Amino acid sequence: MKATGQKLKEWVLKGSVGLTAASILLGFFVGAVILLVAGFNPIEAYWAILNGIFSRPKYISYVIIYSTPLIITGLSVAFALRTGLFNIGAEGQYIVGAIAAAMAGYFLHLPMLIHVPVCIGLAAFAAACWGGLAGYIKARFGVHEVISTIMLNWTAFYLLNWVVSLKSFGKQGTGKSFMIQETARIDLFGQWKISDMGIEFIRTHKVWGDILKTPINIGFLVAIALAFLMWYVLNKTTLGYELRAVGYNPHAAEYGGINVKKSVVTSMFIAGGIAGTAGALQVMGVSHRIAKLAVMEGYGFDGIAVSLIGNNTGAGSVFAGILFGALKYGGSKIQAAMEVPTEIISIMVGTIILFIAMPGLIRTLFRLKRGQ
Repeated sequence: MKATGQKLKEWVLKGSVGLTAASILLGFFVGAVILLVAGFNPIEAYWAILNGIFSRPKYISYVIIYSTPLIITGLSVAFALRTGLFNIGAEGQYIVGAIAAAMAGYFLHLPMLIHVPVCIGLAAFAAACWGGLAGYIKARFGVHEVISTIMLNWTAFYLLNWVVSLKSFGKQGTGKSFMIQETARIDLFGQWKISDMGIEFIRTHKVWGDILKTPINIGFLVAIALAFLMWYVLNKTTLGYELRAVGYNPHAAEYGGINVKKSVVTSMFIAGGIAGTAGALQVMGVSHRIAKLAVMEGYGFDGIAVSLIGNNTGAGSVFAGILFGALKYGGSKIQAAMEVPTEIISIMVGTIILFIAMPGLIRTLFRLKRGQ
């Protein structure tokens, strides 16, 4: 037991993965304390969350669906951070990608094998230009990307609301756009599920039938592919080396012959394209249209949390996105089960990020002897 405890301590003190795991545990602990103070049983609350995630195949499917945009926007933020930039504009880039995908999905008439990649490609390119604009403003005028991307977030927000109001694209009086064409959708078994054979299959197969009741699509597979692609570009290509070098030390990178201004624009261009892909997949696989927003959807802002919890890595963002998606979906069940405010989930996530931002505190808590 003593040896095991010593190994655990070393794992937490020396590794970023250990620090993240410890931060997550402390976040759940703080959540439990808040639940106790509020008069709720934390064990029952956490059990309700677990039931809301694992008790039915449909719930697991929804967790994956919820996680997909979080993973991808997390990758967008992580990519920028790995290159020395803080892409707080993933929200606006997500919105621009959703707009482009919805318009391409509605106005273009193409076969499915062409329509789907065209919609995703246009969405990624539009959002990449949106992100690249922030990079250009920084490279050309020295304006910090946090300032410019915050402004671009609001510009994208109102751009979406205006686009939906167009008579040629939006259903007047509903605040929603027309549905995208079937050839632009990435649903799995979309048409088959509403056929007589599909309805009979769903009725007679307990597990698969339950899963097919959800809007399952190929978005999660794309998210995994993007995580691998991000790792490959950053670690196995000359472009990735240059971008990371600029992030580590722009002055040294410039002295070594790297065009720093070009790298800043390129990094934000790529980060924007990644976030825009999330918006496209959400439209093409889940909502099939866009709608006027009273407030921002939050996928881009949640992506910041996913990136930080995932230690700004591709694989870490995947696991953090799944954790975040599970908490958001499972956490929504505790209000109906116990009348516990769902805001407790946001408190837990915020606490986790707070502890991740204070690695020195985590190390101090796990030291057994003073002076170690």
